[in-house]
Amino acid sequence: MTEVTEEEISAEQNTQEKEKEIEKNEGAATRKFAFDKDAVVRYLKKLAVLAVGLFIMAFGVAFSINATLGTSPVSSIPYVTSIISGLSVGVMTMIVNTVIVLLQIPVLRKKFNPVRLLQIPVSIVFGLLIDLASLCIKNVVPVNYLIQWLLCIAGIILVAIGVSFEMAANVLTLPGEGFVSAVCTVAPIKFGYMKVIMDVSLVVIAVAFSFGFTGKLQGVREGTLAASVFVGLIAKLLAKAVNPLVNRLTGGKRAEDKEVRAR
Repeated sequence: MTEVTEEEISAEQNTQEKEKEIEKNEGAATRKFAFDKDAVVRYLKKLAVLAVGLFIMAFGVAFSINATLGTSPVSSIPYVTSIISGLSVGVMTMIVNTVIVLLQIPVLRKKFNPVRLLQIPVSIVFGLLIDLASLCIKNVVPVNYLIQWLLCIAGIILVAIGVSFEMAANVLTLPGEGFVSAVCTVAPIKFGYMKVIMDVSLVVIAVAFSFGFTGKLQGVREGTLAASVFVGLIAKLLAKAVNPLVNRLTGGKRAEDKEVRAR
């Protein structure tokens, strides 16, 4: 019978320990990959929710344009500049929103996070969807003031639904909200107050462009006031139903619960 030396026993133990360590590392890597995979899937689902929100919002903008009672504050400048330039509202939405994104750089300076630049592709998608929605309902023309208001109300509701989906997705925002959050980051002002200041500023600029380049008021009317008042209110009410729905669809709540248990 062959005698087993202490060196051989020690070498065998070391080999077994190394194998266990390798298995442990591989297991950790597998778990890490699974976690990352789940996170990517959740993020893609949230992007899909954002896309749905943008699609709905785009039709809301299109309905408000067809109503001819004034667009929402955020769309007022793109609408007026589209009349001035001859470009579509969607294209001007891309241009105006890109400018708003770039304005966040001097506002935030060293605090500017390059991730904010992702608002630009979101704006491009939103602009394309606005043009698509406008094409789809181009034959929806109001014949009297009542129909104008019905279209305007439909636009307000659709924009509010879209906003509620955008907020529930919680991945990327449109440049308007992005600029407001940028100012709130460097200045002692609440988001709600700054949002009002932003909306008023956009409307004032749109009015100035309108009179300055066309000689008359364009894109800002009673519908603009209605949108500025009711879009936010309706979106907040819808959030109570939309947020739980989006959490179920994206697995957001389950992920948060797992993180809490892990701690």
